[in-house]
Amino acid sequence: MATQNNSPARMPNTGRRAFLQTASGLTFAVALGGNGLALIAPAQAKSARDISAWVRISPNNQITIVSPAAEMGQGSMTGVPMALAEELDADWSKVSLEMAPAEPAIYGYNTVRRGRPGKLMGIFGSRAVMKYFDQMRVAGAQVRKVLLASAAQKWAVPVTELTTEPSVVVHQKSGRRMTYGEIAAFATVPSPLPSVKPTELKKKSEFRIIGSSVPRHDIPEKVNGTAQYSIDVQLPGMVYASTVHSPVQQGHPKSWNNAAVRAIPGVIDVVRLDTGIAVVAGSMEHVLEARDALEITWDGIRPAEGYSSETALEKDYPAIIEDPSAGAKILQKKGYDGAVFATAAKTFQQTYRSDYGYHAQMEPLNAVARFNDDGTLEVWEGTQAPGISRNYIARAMGLDREQVIHHQHYLGGGFGRRSISDYTVEAAHIARQIKRPVKMIWTREEDIAHGMFRPQVLIRMEAALDPRGTVVGWRQCSVGDGGNLLHSGIKIPYYRVPNQHIERRGTSHNIRLKHWRAVAHPFNVFAHEAFIDEMAAATATDPLEFRRRHLAMTPKAKRVFDRVAAMCDWSAKRPDGRAIGLSISERSGSLGAGVVEISLDAASNKIRVHKVWIAVDAGIVVQPDAARRNVESGVIYGLSSVLKERATIVNGAVAQSNFHDYEVLRMSEAPEEIHVDFLDRDTKPTGIGEIGNPFIGAAVANAFHKLTGKRLYHMPFTPDRVEAALKA
Repeated sequence: MATQNNSPARMPNTGRRAFLQTASGLTFAVALGGNGLALIAPAQAKSARDISAWVRISPNNQITIVSPAAEMGQGSMTGVPMALAEELDADWSKVSLEMAPAEPAIYGYNTVRRGRPGKLMGIFGSRAVMKYFDQMRVAGAQVRKVLLASAAQKWAVPVTELTTEPSVVVHQKSGRRMTYGEIAAFATVPSPLPSVKPTELKKKSEFRIIGSSVPRHDIPEKVNGTAQYSIDVQLPGMVYASTVHSPVQQGHPKSWNNAAVRAIPGVIDVVRLDTGIAVVAGSMEHVLEARDALEITWDGIRPAEGYSSETALEKDYPAIIEDPSAGAKILQKKGYDGAVFATAAKTFQQTYRSDYGYHAQMEPLNAVARFNDDGTLEVWEGTQAPGISRNYIARAMGLDREQVIHHQHYLGGGFGRRSISDYTVEAAHIARQIKRPVKMIWTREEDIAHGMFRPQVLIRMEAALDPRGTVVGWRQCSVGDGGNLLHSGIKIPYYRVPNQHIERRGTSHNIRLKHWRAVAHPFNVFAHEAFIDEMAAATATDPLEFRRRHLAMTPKAKRVFDRVAAMCDWSAKRPDGRAIGLSISERSGSLGAGVVEISLDAASNKIRVHKVWIAVDAGIVVQPDAARRNVESGVIYGLSSVLKERATIVNGAVAQSNFHDYEVLRMSEAPEEIHVDFLDRDTKPTGIGEIGNPFIGAAVANAFHKLTGKRLYHMPFTPDRVEAALKA
């Protein structure tokens, strides 16, 4: 069975057939329907290929829910099933969770990819709760209906006389009560299952689980050390490996000191891969020793050779902006003909820059792979997108999808990097060649050198104001590599500017690029909101008031700005040596507004952020504590990238190698206070996991101007750039 999860180290979940065959009590299967997931009776599942179990109720009153959400610390593995448990009226203390197999056709949410509808299990873009919310609620309501009908039949009473309490069916007239487990001992699942109308789902005021901070499933295991990541997997006969890739990105190995490395004690094999050389040994210590001894000659096909990121950002990109013949992709053209700038009462223009960003996930990239005698390939990994990963591995290895047995594990951080499994493919290639199970681990140095980065970008902003000071024209031109990795957050739907022209001018550097927490929102929102503050200052208007009066805010934007202004007491005087700045924040349907309070150390030119306030409209908040922690995490991640993180490319190679020169925020540098407030909204949940990141750059830059009278235009705001700004 291609989706069994039978890790010798631990069994995080079960295969779909095993689940159906061994479960006692009530088992509800799930099938792909035209409108997404639909629960069905096990009888229907027996003859269906793409069928698996979703909910199981045991006679001991234990409820098992399969969670399709990858868990990388954000709480989604718990948050997604909460919606099902709510409508089921389950006793959460009796609920256990299992990781779903890599079967998007069964466990995926509806989406559109490359213009075609499909199914995804990918947990990126803050999608988990927002994408699964409706279908999980319907599934829970269906199970509850089956339980009520079974109890009504047993007691010979009308089902309308029955109600539920947590995991109990109640007949008020007779005082009788029956647990879900007791019902599971005799009930059968009808086929088809009862339908559920939207009006039959609970109202927000009736929620008991949604909106409460129930215990997360993964926390006890992570506290007591039993949580299993792929790096923890142990298999009989397993060996270890690590890869050295070309220093110049996209290079290929030509020759190496094969005999010398093989002669090192403990070394089992040396494997040539497309982009590097992997060393295999009986222990990781021997692998690291052999890595250090490798002397590799790289072939002449190195597309990134000669490329230097600083030169491109400072010289090449400005030339592209000024070149009228440079090709441009129009991303938005709204009521724009150019005349608005010619007739404007006042125009503004400014340029903003942002460097490459590394994901800096805590757990090193790793995977375990084993080829079996029947030709199947088993992989153990922590991935943000199990279905995508399984397909990707199958294609790379020349296998059918069904030949790849995928075991999902917890992730020690993802941030977009773990949505592609190139490192797992390397493990599979090594396992195929050496004919032994292998655990492949990239070193931190290798992960940075062969990294997949958030792209660098240059953004030219222009605006036109009418005689009343209202922004009536908005132009943006972004230059960089990465295609649509430059797009997210580039539009401004929360400000109703009537004339807009937004374009991208691309250029290729052959540097590996990837989605990064909130993707392009951090640098686009930085450019937008710092530019708006500059216009406010030039017109002697308070930055918040300028947005209210001259940018035609949507009601939603006004609400979050009003809330954060109240949270931070916007007009209050700050202590000497401190100042505040604000910015909007937007991502995955959520809208927020944030304020930071900063100081500047004159001796070191280091900016210190002391306090952060952010108000978020994210619809119904399923897990308030987890949601708050997600936003706080986004704030810290954003601050780290805004104040410190900078990857540079010199002659096609990444200049940084570890956290001594790719600096991240330290605990001692974190804000003393982070205040998060969610607007109470009765609308479908929107994404929360990334909303804490986009506003940080502009808020810090705007506070810096308030404090010093100087502007920052290039992220990150390192001490040397702060010094240059102060001298400008």
